[in-house]
Amino acid sequence: MNSQIRVCKCDVNGRLVWAYPGTILEQDRDSLLLEAFFDRERVDLGLLVLVRGDRFLERYYFDRWYNIFAIHDGQNAELKGWYCNVARPAVLAGGELRADDLALDLLVLPDGRMQLLDEDEFRSLGISIDDRRAARRGLDELRRLIDGRQSPFESSLFA
Repeated sequence: MNSQIRVCKCDVNGRLVWAYPGTILEQDRDSLLLEAFFDRERVDLGLLVLVRGDRFLERYYFDRWYNIFAIHDGQNAELKGWYCNVARPAVLAGGELRADDLALDLLVLPDGRMQLLDEDEFRSLGISIDDRRAARRGLDELRRLIDGRQSPFESSLFA
């Protein structure tokens, strides 16, 4: 597969916030897996630090209210953890993948520790009750996948 696309992270209103290139590794009717490399300077998220060159394997779903990024150290390929975005289902069209971010993020480390980010920002979003409920269901589903060590959080990847 290995086709290049433009990944567009959008805000809750669909406005572009950040765009970067990605390479599609696999795709089916429900999801897409792409490879991208972190293109910003050091970002400290608390439990996880991102640096330029870190390798991201990003799974986007066309029918789920989240996406999941497996983050690997750019120098030694070691799994740093997962960054899970609560977002509206992704849309792929015209060589672009778009996802509307809904602020809530869940960090997961290989040792199983988790950290929920931006809950205050989520509460202040001007979104519909239906979107708010779907976002919470997405977060609950992520937690079930993590607790059950289901893909992509298989137990073999946890320390």
